[in-house]
Amino acid sequence: MTWDLQHLFRLHAASIARALRRSGASAETAEDLAQDAFLRVLDRQPADRGAEGDPRAYLFRTARNLLIDQKRREILARRDEMDDEAFSALPDPSPSTERRICARERLALTQQALAELPPRTRRAFELHRLEGLTLAETAQALGISTTRAWALVRDAYRHIRERLREA
Repeated sequence: MTWDLQHLFRLHAASIARALRRSGASAETAEDLAQDAFLRVLDRQPADRGAEGDPRAYLFRTARNLLIDQKRREILARRDEMDDEAFSALPDPSPSTERRICARERLALTQQALAELPPRTRRAFELHRLEGLTLAETAQALGISTTRAWALVRDAYRHIRERLREA
């Protein structure tokens, strides 16, 4: 199977450039990166095109990766251009000691509130919020309906919120 890059360029170059502009590239950069994507494909064509399947998707992915690389280079260039005085004048992004203490207190209160919950409510909350399961997956893990899982998670949130307000 061969890819006709001229035909693909006529079909997709403009839409690739538009997608790059929507992702934050300037019009000029988007045009350049769209062309670079085709050059990259021309230079390094996939060994197994059957595995790639869709040349359009492959071109869009290549262009997106080129944009990510471009943004990384720009960030590094900005860092290199900063002198020591400007760098030392940057505000420290880490939270203040006061904010860290407050966060620890809130965490302790949250843990205490979780410990007060009935076991099934606590487990539903942990599965959904801490382990990232969907409500349907949480329900399945607990052997209950999705509606019941939602109610348990909601009750847990309410209880935690109430304990935090009391503090």
